[in-house]
Amino acid sequence: MLSLRASARVPLLQAAKTALATIAAWVIAGFLLPGQLPAFAGIAALLVVQPSLNQSLSRAIERSLGVIAGVLVAYVVGVVFGGGYWVVLLSIVAAIAVTWVLRLTPTTSVQVPISAMLVLSVGSSTPGYAVDRIIETVIGAAIGLVVNVFVVPPVAIAPARASVDGLLDEIADRIDAIAHALTVRQTPAELDELLLLARLLRPMADQTDAALKAADESLSINPQRNRHQPGLAEAEALRDRLRNLVNRTTAMTRTLHDRYSDELLDEPTIAALAEETRRAAHDLRLLRLTPADAPAEASAPPSEPPALTAPLSVSRPDPTHWILIGSLLEDLRRIREEITGEELA
Repeated sequence: MLSLRASARVPLLQAAKTALATIAAWVIAGFLLPGQLPAFAGIAALLVVQPSLNQSLSRAIERSLGVIAGVLVAYVVGVVFGGGYWVVLLSIVAAIAVTWVLRLTPTTSVQVPISAMLVLSVGSSTPGYAVDRIIETVIGAAIGLVVNVFVVPPVAIAPARASVDGLLDEIADRIDAIAHALTVRQTPAELDELLLLARLLRPMADQTDAALKAADESLSINPQRNRHQPGLAEAEALRDRLRNLVNRTTAMTRTLHDRYSDELLDEPTIAALAEETRRAAHDLRLLRLTPADAPAEASAPPSEPPALTAPLSVSRPDPTHWILIGSLLEDLRRIREEITGEELA
């Protein structure tokens, strides 16, 4: 289905910066190169202002190189074949062939034939048109890049940190769900749902990786990099720990799903194991990147002992349950190590 509306608006700040860059490029290029409307400068500035500075730099280079390549193609075709209606079409075909042979990016591939066409059609009767358009494009691209760098440069740290916190909260919820399943009799449908939700942690972790990558790109040539780099490094370090917790939590859920039985609740160790599991979820939420007074922290009892810091007595389980209980204890121990960053003796 054709959709004419995006799922979210472009940030108002980016729209304002795009307008500012376009106006500045139009005025400056018009002053430096009088005689022609500075459309190339305005278009270049408009396209260069991107959500990240790395994208802006790439778009500026692609736009400038595309115009230069298009002018060169038009010049060669004009020198070899002269003028004429069909020469313009030939230049377009030649420009497309050049972009295909050189495997240029989509942005550059579109810009080369457009520039070649404009030079031979519009600029054929205007001396110096091709050179002026190259200069004009470079001016527009440079102004767009400068505006994006120095006028509130885009920083994607906050969304990345929020994504890490979201993943942490979901892992904690999955650990809490395991604790609940150990204390309340589960139906097969509930166990299937438990495993399905645990498996969804991996795609959520992939989304967090993408958010952190976007945050890192936003700092690549950002003058505020030193200010925001510690926050990004903290989020990346926590993400690495959460990646391991995703695997541990999924494995723990899978074991419970595959080896669960209604008699499990009668085991004397299960109640204590469920309590330690719930404490692990509580301890994990304490690692959130958001301030300590965030809603998720407010309801947590501050004096609750950390998980696995007191002796846990394990009675000999029923022969049908010992594999499950042993596996859950080992997974819980590893989860606790990831949360605290230390190994238990």
